[in-house]
Amino acid sequence: MTAPSKDRDWAAYYSKTVDRPPRETLMFALDRFDAEPADAARFAVDLGAGAGRDAIEMLRRGWRVLAIDAAPADIEALRARPDLPPGADLSGMVAGFEDADWPDCDLVNSSFALPLCAPADFVRVWRRIELSLRPGGRFAGQLYGDRDSWTGRDGMTFHTRADVEALLEGFEIEHLEEEEDDSVTPRGEAKHWHVFHIVARKA
Repeated sequence: MTAPSKDRDWAAYYSKTVDRPPRETLMFALDRFDAEPADAARFAVDLGAGAGRDAIEMLRRGWRVLAIDAAPADIEALRARPDLPPGADLSGMVAGFEDADWPDCDLVNSSFALPLCAPADFVRVWRRIELSLRPGGRFAGQLYGDRDSWTGRDGMTFHTRADVEALLEGFEIEHLEEEEDDSVTPRGEAKHWHVFHIVARKA
């Protein structure tokens, strides 16, 4: 994820990441769903869908997907991807997290996007996620830890391990990996990462 700023060039970021595989948290969640019976196509909401690296995998597996992103060009680019499966059941919504509303769903996926909510907005968005997930539904995504080098930046939310565990009360935690290392962003900028990778199933 690029450094947050109001004038960031998302097109440049996505051009560097569009061909990358779907996130491991999404794959973990989808594999869990594949092991469970389903009477009909499942429905997923992809918050911060971006260039669609995750949405494409869900569509490939026969999911119905609502892609939500604040940039109209990103939704258009997703619809124009050459690897969009024929007959894909894809819908798009241009909205920021704090303004978005979506139907009940089986999966909310948000890869490296939720930390870009301001703290007051994050509380509301997380509650919306909780309420929208059907029983047995899952959240898959990332949250930034309090030792991340971007901690303190305006418009972002960071969590301690205890914060994350509190957020996930009422969920069955299927995967919770705390990663901390020094590497670079997709733009080649040095960064200390503190990230929680999460897959959690609603009871």
